[in-house]
Amino acid sequence: MRGVRRLIIFLSILFMSGCWSSVEVEERGFGVGVAFDIAEASENKEGTGFLKKDLLTVTYQLINPNPTSQDNGEVVSGRKPYNNISQTGDSIHQIVRQFARENEHPVFMPHLKVLVVSEEILKTLSLDEILDFHFRDNEVRLSTLAFVSSGKAYETLETDQNDMLPAFRLLDISGNEYRTTKLLTPVPLAKLIGKMHSGSSFLLQNVVSSNGKVKFSGAAVIDGKTNKCLGFLNEEELEGYTWFTGEGEGGVVRTLDKETDQIVIFEVDEMESTITSTIDGAQIAFDVSIKSEGMLSESWIDSEEAIDKEFIKRIEKEIEETVAQLVTGVLEKTQQEYEVDVMGFGEYLRINHPKVWKEMKDDWDQTFRDVPITSNVTINIVDYGSRIVK
Repeated sequence: MRGVRRLIIFLSILFMSGCWSSVEVEERGFGVGVAFDIAEASENKEGTGFLKKDLLTVTYQLINPNPTSQDNGEVVSGRKPYNNISQTGDSIHQIVRQFARENEHPVFMPHLKVLVVSEEILKTLSLDEILDFHFRDNEVRLSTLAFVSSGKAYETLETDQNDMLPAFRLLDISGNEYRTTKLLTPVPLAKLIGKMHSGSSFLLQNVVSSNGKVKFSGAAVIDGKTNKCLGFLNEEELEGYTWFTGEGEGGVVRTLDKETDQIVIFEVDEMESTITSTIDGAQIAFDVSIKSEGMLSESWIDSEEAIDKEFIKRIEKEIEETVAQLVTGVLEKTQQEYEVDVMGFGEYLRINHPKVWKEMKDDWDQTFRDVPITSNVTINIVDYGSRIVK
């Protein structure tokens, strides 16, 4: 019995001593964000050991475990809670190992939150080439969110505030989808893999940066065949995309009342989009029915008129026209300028008309360019705030 007690005590002390292979937090280079840019010409130096083709710069954002310093024995704050480190090369893995040659703490990526690719590099390299290492590396979580930057990607990982982690800021902004129709549903790497391998074109949220501040503005159009960037949808076109697909979780629509030329705001509560198709031989046509319920959240029109039911019907009609203009705008941009289907009409064919899809899938984007698509918008105002409707 005494021997059993001694064994229990020994094992308790053994397990309380911690892990033999543990590493102190301060000795980890916790990467929370990564950005990919085309390398500047000045960075193409001889003797680096890298090839001189398709050079790119990779920037990792690391958490600073010691954001305070000491001055004459007193603790002084004000240092940024992150460090951005960059390297240039022609292979992501090679670049990561280069960090280990010049930094005391190698990049540790299980806590990676966001990944930003610049438009410039996506015009030269495909997403497959840029992200292959991160898809293969077991350290990287597939919950990492992917974005595109129409400017320098590394600038989105900078801020003019000392109490903020820029990677976390991007993560938090992406969660505001329920507040606006001008944000895309966040795309984690797990979903991005499927989009890249589907052969269908798709969108990624665009991030712009200026003087340490960032804004989500529009979306990058990714060609399904090359996985390169074709161009961008602006904010209004992205808003039209959201209405077209019915993927919005919330947001507002601003319109001007034609009779009074005053501002009226409709707040979305529910949104849905239904696609129907007509197939006559080789001719395909689509009709999209868009429906939404919501609240009249703001009106600059005379209050006496604003409580009248006829006024509500008139405003519903004007909001319908505004949404229809947004929908028409994104349809013209994708069909006539980019000639790619990012709204999912091909996916509708694949599911509902597999035989037709089998015949057209190889040249679907070319076919989509000339497909007639009509839309019908129905808005129902069901809430008026504290106003009482007569």
